[in-house]
Amino acid sequence: MNLFDLAGLREKVKELNDKQLEPNFWDNSESAQKVIKELNHHQGKVDKYDKLSKKIEEANDLIELMELEEDFTFYDEFKKDLEDIEKFADEFKLETLLNGEYDANDCILTIHAGAGGTEAQDWASMLLRMYTRYAESKGFKVEILDIQKEDEAGIKSATLLISGDNGYGYMKGEKGVHRLVRISPFDSNKRRHTSFSSVDVYPQIDGAVEVEIRAEDLKVDTYRSSGAGGQHVNTTDSAVRITHIPTGIVVQCQNERSQIQNRETAMNMLKAKLIALAEEEQKEKIDDLQGNYSQIAWGSQIRSYVFQPYTLVKDHRTNTEVGDVNRVMDGDLDEFINSYLQLKATEN
Repeated sequence: MNLFDLAGLREKVKELNDKQLEPNFWDNSESAQKVIKELNHHQGKVDKYDKLSKKIEEANDLIELMELEEDFTFYDEFKKDLEDIEKFADEFKLETLLNGEYDANDCILTIHAGAGGTEAQDWASMLLRMYTRYAESKGFKVEILDIQKEDEAGIKSATLLISGDNGYGYMKGEKGVHRLVRISPFDSNKRRHTSFSSVDVYPQIDGAVEVEIRAEDLKVDTYRSSGAGGQHVNTTDSAVRITHIPTGIVVQCQNERSQIQNRETAMNMLKAKLIALAEEEQKEKIDDLQGNYSQIAWGSQIRSYVFQPYTLVKDHRTNTEVGDVNRVMDGDLDEFINSYLQLKATEN
């Protein structure tokens, strides 16, 4: 299967560039921004291909020169160039796997604490930190749309907007239950505990996307924000929770000062979940799409993070293992995300 159509990409870039030259291009700012975002996405792929080709050509010229002159003084430099090319090629190959309909979109990621009480709530906050660090290391912008904190420790849930090229493509494989094994800092007897949190991931859908949502199918609640934002946010009912009655899907946002802005964001989140639900085409999978897994507990995890009696992070879908659990918790998820994308590519 051809995952990278260079000629097609160059033609698309030309088409989008021509659109920008049309006299009425900026008459509709939202439409113009969408074109520019799409152009940057495709142009980025073309530029990376051209950069890789140039690196290979320069390395080939260098080895030919050394052989011609029978002077291998620059062999170490050549070897280093080959290592850089291999790394760049691996990254580029991975990006070619992100060719799903919504892979280029921004991403909404929700974390829910599961079985395990305070320990699970602390685990949910650890995952929040891990994903924030990973996203920032990729150059993505991270914005907290909603967070439900616990008085004792940790969080009940948090919803992030991760903005950047291929944000959803990179993050989509994180959807599932994540299992923690460690000596609990909340247990005075220092016993080993197992706890769980679920992660739901879905693409941020363009506001122009049409999804039929009837007003009578919605239950809208407002409440006071518990997050940052100053006195105004904390003393007015600016936060919004929307329940889609036919499916039971619940979305909420408390990020903005304005109730109107929070409602608009929550509606876009609901659109994205309903589109995901329609694409699944199987009614029994609705719990997964809501991010409310039927059992956030034993036997349903996609990945385990073990701190004691040894240190290991293992993905149960790809069998990828990393022994340095602290490195993973600091946001180094590339091995897991890359192996998942490669696995899905072989299945398709």
